[in-house]
Amino acid sequence: MNVNLGTRSVGRVVPLLGLLTLTLAVGCSGGKEAVVQGKVTLDGVPVQKGTIRFVSTGKAAPGGGEINAGQYSVKVPVGEVKVEITAPQVVGKRKAYDTPDSPLIDVTKESIPEQYNTKTTLTFKVGPGTNPKDFDLKSK
Repeated sequence: MNVNLGTRSVGRVVPLLGLLTLTLAVGCSGGKEAVVQGKVTLDGVPVQKGTIRFVSTGKAAPGGGEINAGQYSVKVPVGEVKVEITAPQVVGKRKAYDTPDSPLIDVTKESIPEQYNTKTTLTFKVGPGTNPKDFDLKSK
């Protein structure tokens, strides 16, 4: 099937498609993001490598990123968020398959207590602009 929209029709459709795409992109994200940055420590020691996620209690998409040498800086949705922090540690190796020539893969264990990740109790109110926020986590 061959459809000829003509030059005038295409000239009207292309800008409308662009406007629709922009509207959807802004509408889905809420259009409001801010930067949250700070330090993450566990029992006073900087978390060397991990991830931090900010999950909106509304409809906005979550934001997050890496923790390196206890520092993080991420773009997240503005509003009330739940915070999830993980830092898996390699505790050994195991075979990937039950074969003699199987490669070895890392065995990891979460070093951060579950009340800060899978069962997080951490919340934060993100405002516009840059938000400083340090997390001093306790293992006990």
